[in-house]
Amino acid sequence: RTPEQVRDDVHAFVARVRRALPRVPIFWLSIKPSPSRQALLPQMQQANALVRADLGHVADTHYVDVATPMLGADGLPDPALFREDRLHMRPAGYALWTQALGPALHARLDPVTKP
Repeated sequence: RTPEQVRDDVHAFVARVRRALPRVPIFWLSIKPSPSRQALLPQMQQANALVRADLGHVADTHYVDVATPMLGADGLPDPALFREDRLHMRPAGYALWTQALGPALHARLDPVTKP
């Protein structure tokens, strides 16, 4: 899919969720880079940028960047985060996701749960 198609698909998904569940916050995790799909990295980055910009116009949607922390100093996916298939993550990859997603969830949901 092209980056524009990805953005349009995300937009349509968010619209469907909003129709069915208008008060539910939506958290969108960026497309993760992986060594096995390294050739697609420029398209993934463009799709992530388009989705991030689009979600910026939709109330109570939250773009969570899990992609950037997964890149090494060379700008490529860090192979240490992935299993031998170079696609699926090791626990260290999920730990990075937790570090990215946790603060976003707490920032949005903590005020709701406090008396």
